[in-house]
Amino acid sequence: MNSTRPDDARPASGALVIACGALAREIGAALRLSGLDHVTLTCLPALLHNRPERIAEAVRGAVRENRGRYRTIAVAYADCGTGGALDAVCREEGVERIPGPHCYAFFSGTEAFLARGDADMDAFFLTDFLARQFDTLVVEGLGLDRHPELRDLYFGNYRRLVYLAQTDDAGLAAKAAAAAERLGLAFEMRRTGLGDLPAFLARLA
Repeated sequence: MNSTRPDDARPASGALVIACGALAREIGAALRLSGLDHVTLTCLPALLHNRPERIAEAVRGAVRENRGRYRTIAVAYADCGTGGALDAVCREEGVERIPGPHCYAFFSGTEAFLARGDADMDAFFLTDFLARQFDTLVVEGLGLDRHPELRDLYFGNYRRLVYLAQTDDAGLAAKAAAAAERLGLAFEMRRTGLGDLPAFLARLA
């Protein structure tokens, strides 16, 4: 994977993927597996997930900063709670984003995820990234380390923690199971691999 930008004086070439920082490992793996050496990956901060109202304009800024440097720019964000604002930005800027309401959907395969519908309404989802960062983003991020009594307020309507595993990593599976226990939820693991990501990225070839 090329990690440098083309010289501004050269004609636009190659492709750029603007992605959520939470997907950096998975997109990097997909690019390597697909042999997409002409594709550059740039990631916005993963903490934008906590402020979805800022995602669309952050993506717009990244697109405009890089326009003219790359032949193709694509966006590896799902809607991610922007309420359609990200789609509006992508239309206005003339770039494509990966389909799906959130990363849980495209890791699962968006069609399959949406087909489950109400069956997963009681599920709190973790990806590899969220399993790895559970203490930082969930426990500390929601203040559960300081106010454990908030657990039932936040998670009282969930019954299961569903770990969508992108890799076969026993350590991450153990972290996800421990997270389920911490939240008082039943644990379920689904091995998804990289879901829809490789097919989306392959179009940049």
